[in-house]
Amino acid sequence: MAEQVTIDFYLGLGSRYSYLAASQVERIEKTHRCRFVWKPIASGALMDRRGGNPFRGEPLSGQYDWGYREYDAKCWADYYGIPFREPVTFRVDPDRLALACLAADGQGALVPCCRLLQRLIFVDGVAIDDEIIAGLPKHLGLDEQAFRRDLAASQTRARHEGLLNEARARGAFGVPTFFLDKQMFWGNDRLVLLEAALAK
Repeated sequence: MAEQVTIDFYLGLGSRYSYLAASQVERIEKTHRCRFVWKPIASGALMDRRGGNPFRGEPLSGQYDWGYREYDAKCWADYYGIPFREPVTFRVDPDRLALACLAADGQGALVPCCRLLQRLIFVDGVAIDDEIIAGLPKHLGLDEQAFRRDLAASQTRARHEGLLNEARARGAFGVPTFFLDKQMFWGNDRLVLLEAALAK
C-alpha cells in the first residue's frame, strides 16, 4: 500500500486567505487521498523576519488595500459557498492565536482549535481577547488546566518559533503556504495548482 501523501499547511489564524483555503482542505484530502499537516503561525512575524511586511503602513500596491482584500475575500467565499465576515481588530497579540492552537495540540485538538478560531473570527465576527482564548477549552471539550499550562509553557512558544524558522527556511513569505515535498504553493488561489500537482 502506497504511503499517504502529506501537505504542510502554514496558516495564520487571522488571515482571510488561510480561512478560505482551510475550507477546501477536507475536499482535497478526500479527492486526492492526501493529508494536510496544519502549522499555525503568526504570519506577521514571518513577514517581519523576511524584512518587508506589506501590512505595515500604507498599502504598497492595490492588492494590499484593505477595501480590495475584503472585496476579494467575499468573492472567494461566495465561490466556495461559505460565510465570510471581515474580521474585527484582535485584542491580543496575533501570536496568542497560534500559541492557543499549539497548546490545544497537547490534547490532540490542533485542527479543531484552528477551525474554531477561524469560525469565531470570520463567521461570528468575534473580537479575540484573553477571555475568548481562555474559553477555548470549554468549546473544544479540553481539560482547561492542561490547556492553560500548555499555553503558558516555554516549550509551546519555542515550538511556534521553530515553525516560523522552518517556514522561512523553506522559502515561505506569507500565508497560507503549502508544501508538497519541496514544491511550494502560496495563497488560496494556488490551490488549483496544488491539486494539479497531486493529480499527477
